[in-house]
Amino acid sequence: MTSDLDGNNGRGAPDSRQGGQQTDPGQKRRRRWSLSASLLSADAWVDTALWRAGSGLARLLERYDGLLRRFRTRGIPRVFSELGSDACTFGLMGLIVVLTFAQPAFEATRNADWRTTDDFSVTFLDRFGKEIGRRGIVLNDTVPLEEIPDSLVKATLATEDRRFFEHFGIDIFGTARAMVENLRARTVVQGGSSITQQLAKNLFLSNDRTLERKIKEAFLALWLEANLTKREILKLYLDRAYMGGGVFGVTAAADFYFKKNVRELTLAESAMLAGLYKAPSKYAPHVNLPAARARANEVLTNMVQAGFMTEGQVIGARRNPAVAVDRSKDQAPEYFLDWAFSEVKRLARRKPALARDRIVTVRTTLDPALQRQAEQAVESVLRQFGEERRARSAALVSMVPDGAVRAMVGGRDYGESQFNRAVDALRQPGSSFKPFVYMAAFLNGYSSASVVPDAPISIGGWSPRNYSRGFAGPVTLKNALTRSINTIPVRLAQAIGRDKIVETAYAMGISHELKISKSLPLGASDVSIIDMAASYSAFANGGYKATPYAILEVKNSAGQTIYDRDREEAPPARILPADKVAEMNDILVNAVQNGTGRRAILEGVVAAGKTGTTSAYRDAWFVGYTGNFTTAVWFGNDDFTGTNRVTGGSLPAMTWQKYMAYAHEGIELTPMPGVGAGALVRTPVAGSQDGPAASQPRILNTRASEVLQSIGRALDALRPTAAAGPHASEAAAVIR
Repeated sequence: MTSDLDGNNGRGAPDSRQGGQQTDPGQKRRRRWSLSASLLSADAWVDTALWRAGSGLARLLERYDGLLRRFRTRGIPRVFSELGSDACTFGLMGLIVVLTFAQPAFEATRNADWRTTDDFSVTFLDRFGKEIGRRGIVLNDTVPLEEIPDSLVKATLATEDRRFFEHFGIDIFGTARAMVENLRARTVVQGGSSITQQLAKNLFLSNDRTLERKIKEAFLALWLEANLTKREILKLYLDRAYMGGGVFGVTAAADFYFKKNVRELTLAESAMLAGLYKAPSKYAPHVNLPAARARANEVLTNMVQAGFMTEGQVIGARRNPAVAVDRSKDQAPEYFLDWAFSEVKRLARRKPALARDRIVTVRTTLDPALQRQAEQAVESVLRQFGEERRARSAALVSMVPDGAVRAMVGGRDYGESQFNRAVDALRQPGSSFKPFVYMAAFLNGYSSASVVPDAPISIGGWSPRNYSRGFAGPVTLKNALTRSINTIPVRLAQAIGRDKIVETAYAMGISHELKISKSLPLGASDVSIIDMAASYSAFANGGYKATPYAILEVKNSAGQTIYDRDREEAPPARILPADKVAEMNDILVNAVQNGTGRRAILEGVVAAGKTGTTSAYRDAWFVGYTGNFTTAVWFGNDDFTGTNRVTGGSLPAMTWQKYMAYAHEGIELTPMPGVGAGALVRTPVAGSQDGPAASQPRILNTRASEVLQSIGRALDALRPTAAAGPHASEAAAVIR
């Protein structure tokens, strides 16, 4: 019994030697009381501290209020005091917001080479080695500021920034004066930007008219003033300003407009150049000489008002205005030069030797004879039909099948608009996009002989219609593309998937994003003219990637070759099977001979191509090729308004034919891959679905023969062994 209690066999209290010390209930209560006391003490301390802090703050506020009562203002002084206080408050808030907006602008200044980044002095040669124009600027060491005529410097300051040597980068008084004059005139008649602000925009920013850009411009102007002297800023401005005609800086402008060294400019010529800063396209003397002279007269008046010259000193320049060089017969390929200049900059990013030596000579791919013919073809068609058909703009890109651009027309008048529609404009291609759809179908089991019904189809409430508003029943893909039927590519897209169409278009040369939509197969997604020419070149060269290029060779200032395309670029990669390309070429030759592109027929030359017309006749295209050249032509309006029923088979095809007929004169014809000379024998088919058919000879019994053949093919398609490719069953499901 004792042993049980001593040994704790399961029922007794634990022994201190075996289970630890025995717990005293009183000790537990004392611990709980101690913890509660500690918490109450902490709570009391916090309450006391808060009360004392509040009491101290209240006493401090009372003392502060008592102190302010001694300085209390009444009446008019109080109004100014309140306004000043609010101005300081909101001014501080505004400063914080402005600094937040300005932070991204200063990232551009981190580049140690910001003065010369992307700036070249480039002399461009045509493919035969003859000079065709220049682009870019040379900074600082070309003509020192001391050697630039005093008259040009004074004309610049009087017109652009009279207080340039007095302000700190932002001319507050000049800005206020400009605002008053603009309010008085209820339009923008004066600019408030200083020369430093304009230079900041030229060096680091774009021309976007936004509040954010103006804020960045102001802060960058202050940064320039802190890091450069006034003379350095003025010199950079004179070298950087765009002077119209595709030239930058007064040195290049003096040579371009007057064939003079800038050191030799007269007062009248200096005034005319200074007048270009405001609107170079509007006041360029080779575009509008009367406007340029009127603007130069205003500059002379500014010089007198600024006190830089007297009326007697400028009277001679008023009576004998400057005479610019006549460039009406010596038009440079400005749009091509702009694009080639951007290609030089792009090449410099991967060619260190080109980036180091920025005074270079570039031999390009341009053919001057073809360039002149392209410009004449576009202008003659616009002059003859443009007003009647309400088509005011056009663009053209022509290249050899490997991508070398031979001619480029980016618009009707470079002097009026430097926007390059051939490269930068994005427009809907309409039916000229359909070859991408058909090629994707060929790559996924279809062939030109596959039969698909031309019948009504509805996708999510959208029902595409044909141009004729009718339906032809079962047709082959060759016949469908020749006649530009709309329902067939929609059915093909449903069968193979629109993503495959997009992949094919990207692989062939479309570089801009294509939006996958129900109307994608009908060309509803925007593309560029140059991309369309490059993509069709894959048909002309047998299935190889044709990336557009302008540069053949680059030499540095010492005459050393630092880039040779033939030596340094890899051969083009195959992107399409040769047999599929041959199949497509056969169809597109038929589209020219018998379909929507009959106005593009070239006598004695096998030509292939496709027309395109968008809704409301906004865009009209013809993209075609031979074994020697690929050319894309677009007609429309810059404001996206519709034309007077201009289709791809009308003005674009006519322009294409004018240019391409000349381009093939006296040259050795290259066979089109997969198409023999027999393609010159034309066998017209039924009328087109892409606009009015051109007036061409037709064979009367063609329609009846075609109907019989279509019926036979339709019956064959219903058999289990139909030769419509592995996707025939899928297509049939879509048709049903």
